[in-house]
Amino acid sequence: MRRPDRDNQRSLRKIRRRTLLLGGMQVGVLGILGARMRQLQIKESEKFRLLAEENRINLRLLPPARGLIYDRNGVLLAGNEPNYRVVIVREDAGDVDKVLGLLAQIIPLSEEDLDRARREISRRSPFVPITVADRLTWDDFAEVAVNAPALPGITPEVGLSRTYPLDKDFAHVVGYVGPVSDFDLQRIDDDDPLLQIPRFQIGKTGVENKLERSLRGSAGTKRIEVNAAGRVMRELDREEGRAGANVQLTIDYALQNYAEARMLGESAAAIVMDVETGEIAAMASAPGFDPNKFVRGISSPDFKALLDDPYRPLANKTVQGTYPPGSTFKVVTALAALEDGHMSLDETVRCVGYTELGDRRFHCWKRGGHGAMDLTASLRESCDVYYYEIAQRVGIDRIADMARKLGLGQRYDLPINAVASGLMPDKVWKTETKGEDWLIGDTLNACIGQGFVLSSPLQLAVMTARISTGKMTVPTLIRAVDGRRRLQRPAATLDISAGNLRAVRDAMDEVVNKRGGTAHRSRLLGEDMQMAGKTGTSQVRNITAAERASGVIRNEDLPWERRDHALFVGYGPVETPRYAVSVVVEHGGGGSAAAAPIARDIMAYALHGGLPPVEAYPSEIRDRIASEQDALILREPIAPTEGRIRA
Repeated sequence: MRRPDRDNQRSLRKIRRRTLLLGGMQVGVLGILGARMRQLQIKESEKFRLLAEENRINLRLLPPARGLIYDRNGVLLAGNEPNYRVVIVREDAGDVDKVLGLLAQIIPLSEEDLDRARREISRRSPFVPITVADRLTWDDFAEVAVNAPALPGITPEVGLSRTYPLDKDFAHVVGYVGPVSDFDLQRIDDDDPLLQIPRFQIGKTGVENKLERSLRGSAGTKRIEVNAAGRVMRELDREEGRAGANVQLTIDYALQNYAEARMLGESAAAIVMDVETGEIAAMASAPGFDPNKFVRGISSPDFKALLDDPYRPLANKTVQGTYPPGSTFKVVTALAALEDGHMSLDETVRCVGYTELGDRRFHCWKRGGHGAMDLTASLRESCDVYYYEIAQRVGIDRIADMARKLGLGQRYDLPINAVASGLMPDKVWKTETKGEDWLIGDTLNACIGQGFVLSSPLQLAVMTARISTGKMTVPTLIRAVDGRRRLQRPAATLDISAGNLRAVRDAMDEVVNKRGGTAHRSRLLGEDMQMAGKTGTSQVRNITAAERASGVIRNEDLPWERRDHALFVGYGPVETPRYAVSVVVEHGGGGSAAAAPIARDIMAYALHGGLPPVEAYPSEIRDRIASEQDALILREPIAPTEGRIRA
């Protein structure tokens, strides 16, 4: 049946409305899609281009070249050498264990190496490169490079590693570097991203440690393109970092080497210092150790041998070691008495071999006594009784004040670890630390450098330099950083009478250069070589009654570790001082026998500028000196590698 026209028209109107509605909706959707496409393609195109770049480009840190360290003449003490290594990036590697297994088939990797790499990978962010192996041979390095397409996330790299060409000679001064550890990160307040790189080398001891920020430099960056498997396709660009600053020390490598060689076989320390500028020309601690072993990873047996060695090769005895200064301290007591007016130069004290204090006897080293002693003779022959007498007049507080003026009991700001301050006791110190009153017997012990008094070889060298010049000489170890000379302020004048200083210097001259002086056998000849000085013996322990009964009556009869320390301080030349020297020989016995000959030879080398001629020695010992010089194992001369210092 045919529908009426009215129904048809109604249906057509509905169809038109629906068509218009659907069409409008389609146009709206197309408009929205177009607007969105315009936003994505035009307005936000840069954003999505960068997101795409991030998917295929990695940013890596470039460790800078570590600054070099030179001696005063430009001889290299710490340098860098190429280091072939292999790194892995976890986010690029995928199955890390599989990749490490494949790598182990190409180059020799122990299970310990693999375990260490896995631990580092698990602890670090997935994009941080982890060193799997370093110090590879060229052949192993090339094998990894050839097989790189089958090793996702693995990259062979050429980096730099620290090397110390003069090994033992500068181990205690320059120190060494090692991989950054969790302990380092905890104690260092430093947010440098370089420290997050596993096995990145930082200074552990010595100048390397104290000048770490200057020597480290700043990181560079490189952008590399990687494929979907994490394989490095190419390097897009590179921005090199800033290399660390080069450092020049005040030490002369040849003098340092001579001092080390001269102390071979001893547990000893020696300091040579310019008396005017305070520049340390030698800072030798024997025995030494090879710092290169620590850089490369020292073995457990080697490290244990260093720890167990009774001569303590790891300790820098020049600044860490503190010893009773023994009779070298008598110059302090003498100056305190002269300055305080309690003793004149010509006043004498009779030495009968001991001083009685209550029911106790304080003995002189010469049991039969020295007889009548004035100040010059007391220093020349090192009479203890003379100082027992004047110390009771002066008192410990004035002696301590004089010691501090001369540089004892102070910690010097040098770029070396564990610089000791020593100890110069007084009445207040004993009350505060011991809870006891100071006794006269304490003063008698202290006045001859025993009891509570402790000094380092560095402090004794400063004391000697100040006496020789009358100036407040301060030690320094850094001559220049990055080619710029560190300026030294002129030393202030000591608040000590020039006449009293001259009196003590004259007495120190007689200690070495006059018959009867305790160091007369260690004298040098010629005005340009003669030195003045003072010997000292630091008692480690008394010989007990039981030991005496068993036949142990001399210090050398005791086991080595119970023998006295030997000391000597001196300066030269006598009339125009250039250098001060201090030497401590641990358990060496008497200062005149063990320390003075070493100090004499080191001073002669410093003044002569090289191995001194035998004519600088008394004729009766020249043959022996020539034999000793021939037996010394010295380095061949080394040409400087550093340019001139900028003003």
